[in-house]
Amino acid sequence: MSASNGPTAAQDNTPPTLPLAINLQYTKDLSFEVPRGAATFASLQAPPQVGVNIDVQASRIEEEQSIYEVTLIIRAEATEAPAEGEQTAGPVVFIAELSYAAIITLENPPQELIEPILLVEIPRLLFPFARAIISDVTRDGGFPPVVLQPIDFAALWQAKQEQNFPEPEGEA
Repeated sequence: MSASNGPTAAQDNTPPTLPLAINLQYTKDLSFEVPRGAATFASLQAPPQVGVNIDVQASRIEEEQSIYEVTLIIRAEATEAPAEGEQTAGPVVFIAELSYAAIITLENPPQELIEPILLVEIPRLLFPFARAIISDVTRDGGFPPVVLQPIDFAALWQAKQEQNFPEPEGEA
């Protein structure tokens, strides 16, 4: 039986490091619009109802190298609450659109980890920055800040996978 002076792999509680480097992150596109202008502020009786859509896109920048651009796309659209007794939402109050991107380098990752790193892990790291930008731009636009709730990017990625590869119908 041999004794070892250092911790074994089972005893080492440090998580494995990801084979990536974030070289740069930046606001790729930002838009804030109040379509009805001042009329919006005159007619707004209650806080607007905000709907949020989120998407993630990744593309290789250098064909010969493992350098990628990952873009987190957020669209927040606020509408006036429906009038008393009505089902449909009122007019659009504001639209905020953000494309927040990062340039990353992957360093020899296992092939099966590339997509989860690009579409789950990188957006998870970018999200706090994008969240702050959306909050600031809506507040600076004269409205209560939109504070995005945390996003489960793994579930978003899995849903996208199911859309791209629907289950075959019938029996196998």
